Amino acid sequence: MRSFVPAIYDITVAIPKSSPAPTMLRLFKGQPSVMHVHIKRHLMKDLPETDDAVAQWCKDIFVAKDALLDKHVAEDTFSDQELQDTGRPIKSLLVVTSWACLLIYGALKFLHWSSLLYSWKGIAFSAVGMALITFLMNILIRFSQSERSTPAKIAPAKPKNGGEHLETRSDKQH
Repeated sequence: MRSFVPAIYDITVAIPKSSPAPTMLRLFKGQPSVMHVHIKRHLMKDLPETDDAVAQWCKDIFVAKDALLDKHVAEDTFSDQELQDTGRPIKSLLVVTSWACLLIYGALKFLHWSSLLYSWKGIAFSAVGMALITFLMNILIRFSQSERSTPAKIAPAKPKNGGEHLETRSDKQH
């Protein structure tokens, strides 16, 4: 992998406490979400050579990442470095606009081919279909929000004394 991968990027993402969590609904409504991103680039030539050394390096990186996240929780920032607003690139705007035009053109061609727009019945059928799709998408988006989802089940911790309670062990000795 070292021959064709020049670097490894260590990316840490955190949501500030003062900011609402990003959800699909907020995304579709066009509401902004604040995210703090910390990116660190590690050159492949600077990484250890042996498997054991790479494993230790990975452990060290994750310990440092945990410390970075702890700092973010305490200070609500990663560091005192200057914040960079990446803005929105013009290329993504062109891609979205091109796809939207292509989809609208395809939908109009389909409606013209199917003759749905030539009668009141067809127009009503199309409007009801679009309303149904919009309603279903709204439901799916709302239930995809993290605050409405079911939390993960956490397995109970196992006792450190071999899985037996102290009373049970003392009862067996008598």
